[in-house]
Parts: sequence; structure tokens; C-alpha cells
Amino acid sequence: MPRLALLRHGHTAWNREGRIQGRTDVPLDGPARAQLQPLCLPAPWDCATLWSSPLSRASETAKIIGGRPPITDAALIEMDFGQWEGSRSQDLFADGSSGFRHIEDWGWAFCPPGGESLIAVKDRLNRWVKGLTTDAVAVCHIGVMRVLMAQATGWAFAGPPPFQIKRNRLYVIEIKQDGWQLESGFTRLVERCS
Repeated sequence: MPRLALLRHGHTAWNREGRIQGRTDVPLDGPARAQLQPLCLPAPWDCATLWSSPLSRASETAKIIGGRPPITDAALIEMDFGQWEGSRSQDLFADGSSGFRHIEDWGWAFCPPGGESLIAVKDRLNRWVKGLTTDAVAVCHIGVMRVLMAQATGWAFAGPPPFQIKRNRLYVIEIKQDGWQLESGFTRLVERCS
């Protein structure tokens, strides 16, 4: 069965401002490009099929660290945060009518106003995963990674997640017929040799 390595895209201006990006196509910023440029995928992931979200922040990250254009798939696009996109979480918390809450309180039924439910994200991702036949790297978004890693750990978006997602690290899921398993730890991107 294949293994799937997940990598979060590099920083954007909105990340640094604490804004919810969702499907808004915010590009990588200059410091992110500079940070990613000397990095690449470690073996054996450098030979795996390279996928990414079609949003530019993910596809550009994939191209930089993979040294080749990725295969893009709409299944890997970030969750649609609807009315919250472009807002800062601290501002949404301050507005009692926004419905915003911590991820630990979402549950699988969660859906932002005018956005996409976690169940819908899970369904589209699971259809994509079923089509994998070889080891793959997917450069995507924190929301996508949370949904995939939740399934591999049994986390139900209730209470603290049993994982942390940081940049420039691969998180590997073993895809098995009897269930998924998140490998412990992570693998760092490495310095480019050539």
C-alpha cells in the first residue's frame, strides 16, 4: 500500500497577519521563497509522485522543493472558510455573532458560515487518496492536513489534536486497507545538493 507524505505550503502575507486564507489564492511572500529555495525533498520522497493543491502558495512550494512542476488536483485545495476568509481569528473571536470557535471544539459536523463542512473536505480527500497507487508527496494546506491526519489518528476535532503541523516537515501516513496510520515524528526537508 502507498505512503502519503504531507507538506504545508510556505508562508504568505496573510499567514503572517493571522488571516484565514481558505480558498483565496494568496501567493507565497518573498521571505518564504527565500527560505524554501535552498531546500528539497529528502530521499526517497524526492522520487515520489509530487502533487499539490492548485492554489499558487502550494503549487509554488511544491515546484521549489520538488524541482519539478507538481500534478495539481482540486481535491487538495484548502477548506472553504466562507464568510471568515480574509478575517483574523482574533477579530472573529471578538465578534460574538461570528460563530468562530477553536478547532478543538469543531467536531466532524463543523461548517463555517457559507463555507465547506469538514465532512465534505473528508469525502473529497478520501476519493483522491483511493486513487493513489504509489508513494506520493502532497503539498497542501493546514486544513487539508488536519483532516487527513485526523483520520490516521482517530482524532475527531474534539480536544487537543494528537499532532502538531509545522512548515518544512513531511508528515507520513501509511494508507492501508484496514485503516490509516500516521507515522510518529516527521521528516525534515534537506539542503539542496546541486
